[in-house]
Amino acid sequence: MASQPRTNDDHPAGHASPHLDDEERDQASAHSSPRALVIHEIIREEGETALGRKPLALLWSALAAGLSMGFSFLTQAVLESKTSSSGYGGISLTGAAGYCVGFIIVVLGRQQLFTESTLTVLLPVLTRRSLPVAAIALRLWVIVLAANLAGTWIFAGILTMPTSLGQKLAPVLDQLSQAPYGSTFASTTMKAVLAGWLIALMVWLLPSARSAAVLIVAVLTYVVAVCDLAHVIAGSVEAAYAVLRSHAAVQDYLLRFFAPTLLGNVVGGVALVGLLNHASIAPEMTGRDG
Repeated sequence: MASQPRTNDDHPAGHASPHLDDEERDQASAHSSPRALVIHEIIREEGETALGRKPLALLWSALAAGLSMGFSFLTQAVLESKTSSSGYGGISLTGAAGYCVGFIIVVLGRQQLFTESTLTVLLPVLTRRSLPVAAIALRLWVIVLAANLAGTWIFAGILTMPTSLGQKLAPVLDQLSQAPYGSTFASTTMKAVLAGWLIALMVWLLPSARSAAVLIVAVLTYVVAVCDLAHVIAGSVEAAYAVLRSHAAVQDYLLRFFAPTLLGNVVGGVALVGLLNHASIAPEMTGRDG
């Protein structure tokens, strides 16, 4: 006997079309975008996983991420060396494409990047509202940030070695390495807010991106590059290279690049994305808990 089609009342959500059978409903559900509450939960669970990792595992993953971000700087230099057309801000539209490479490696490789961790780890803190959880999150941020920066300095040091690649690209690398020092403290902070905002939005978009994950990462990080925004890890490779090449001092790195960029990235990622997106979900979470 043929099965009778279910009515709207038979469907848990009460909104299914009576013209679809069970298999077709499953297909429709598989192609629908997850609700904001589901995305929040996916990111929160990623944060819980990160909080549960051993400090040494975090350190190695974050060091790998810092090294991977160096490929953004290197690829930009390679692309810039092969084109003579520069856009505003001193970087060509072609060269900006190289900026995406490090982020794609980090995201697809599941390496620990500071600007991602500020969002994913924030959600468990906001959900559980526990001082011990906040302390673990703070420890994670410190470990990841320090290891990320160490990786960028190591990669910058490799580029300064007297190799054929380093010598060939030295003029372009020198030029690009001045970018982190080209703005005032306030201007760098504002550019870092926007960069932190975009990178945190990237994290928020990835759970529903499916096969378009690479495209999402590439497009948003390309915008960061062409708009000359400031990212504390990607920019650290350039800024560290300038110090190692004696084009900038350590105090320049700390005061003109690191301090304003870190401040802006945290504000953009935590305040403008993490807190606002959590606040939009909190009423639904409370209703379900009740």
